[in-house]
Amino acid sequence: MATTTTTIKPLFPLSPSSLNKIVPFTTNHLFSFKPFSDSISISRQQHQRQLVAVSVAFNPSGNYDMSLFDDDDDDEQDSSKPEPPLPPKQGRIDVVIDNDIIRSLDLSPFQNATGITSPSSIIDPKEFLDRTIGFTINYTREDPRDPRELSEFPDIRLWFVRLDATYPWLPVLLDWRAGELARYAAMLVPHQMNMKMGVVFNPEALELFVMKKVFLVYSWLKQHHVPKPRLKTKDMARMLGFGIGDELFDLVDKHPPA
Repeated sequence: MATTTTTIKPLFPLSPSSLNKIVPFTTNHLFSFKPFSDSISISRQQHQRQLVAVSVAFNPSGNYDMSLFDDDDDDEQDSSKPEPPLPPKQGRIDVVIDNDIIRSLDLSPFQNATGITSPSSIIDPKEFLDRTIGFTINYTREDPRDPRELSEFPDIRLWFVRLDATYPWLPVLLDWRAGELARYAAMLVPHQMNMKMGVVFNPEALELFVMKKVFLVYSWLKQHHVPKPRLKTKDMARMLGFGIGDELFDLVDKHPPA
């Protein structure tokens, strides 16, 4: 099979030494990974695992002024810092969880706050799409000096894994602009924390996560007769750095599940 090369742009500027490197990432004509800054050439036949920072303004610590670079480079690096997320959307539904809730895998705070008691209990998702949903995680570390971010604690991640398994279409209802989609993805996708760029995802794992959600969300929106389901699904994927082509939706519509 002939090698095909796709040009992408990194969502967050990588370190200067990495900008000239070939970063492998699988893609095809149905969707593309489209970050913002300088171009990097991607070859489909290369399969080394690398990390890619995504186009979301999200840093779980809120340490947006922290830098891995010397102060002398501040002017040059300021433009590469992700913008902090916007404040929570006014009137959004806030789900509050704490250590006890997390360790008991109790989804009742989500169910009580949203009124979504089961995956089939939503009759009309319009209210949730308008208001959006966010999470307040009141987690007390056993060791106050523990430097890990919330998305690096196994028990927190497990709670979100159960939540996602129960409500797999939930990402489309989150408060994206306030960073909730990015944090949600961080709970479910392997990543590293970078003090400058925030969450840096494993690209192959992120690709699989996004495409699975694209199929799920698109079908769910159509099932509930939400206007412009393609556009809403594309917007969700774009928040994590992926551009989805209409060809993919054409194939899904042509071969619907039985």
